[in-house]
Amino acid sequence: MSTQSESMSEKTLRGRRLMDALEPNTAERVTNRLSELDPQLAKLITDYAFADVLGRPGLDLKTREMLTVAALTALGNAPSQLEFHMRGALNVGVQPAELLEVVIQMAIYAGVPACMNGLTAYRAALAGHQSRSNKE
Repeated sequence: MSTQSESMSEKTLRGRRLMDALEPNTAERVTNRLSELDPQLAKLITDYAFADVLGRPGLDLKTREMLTVAALTALGNAPSQLEFHMRGALNVGVQPAELLEVVIQMAIYAGVPACMNGLTAYRAALAGHQSRSNKE
């Protein structure tokens, strides 16, 4: 019988490693939740969003996460993903002050309400990140 990692493609494994770099155990948690809905959905998200896009060589992961936070703040319609990517940004080396500046910058381009929602996510992400750091 093959193990789970033997049955996964290298692309899927690369995507899962990136997910876990942002936040430990994310790949397993997300895969389980998405697979309940559709077995191929987890592979689609892991392979495309993480391996193919986030894993491209043109930018480092820290920069990509700062851009992701800016985009999600500007969109204003994905609070769970925004908070996750803020924690991920902190986990890959973005400093809290840098993250705050990204959110404040969005006040100009996305509006003050988007910035205010971003600040709410920022507070929650810092609390979650500090809580996780204190447990380690």
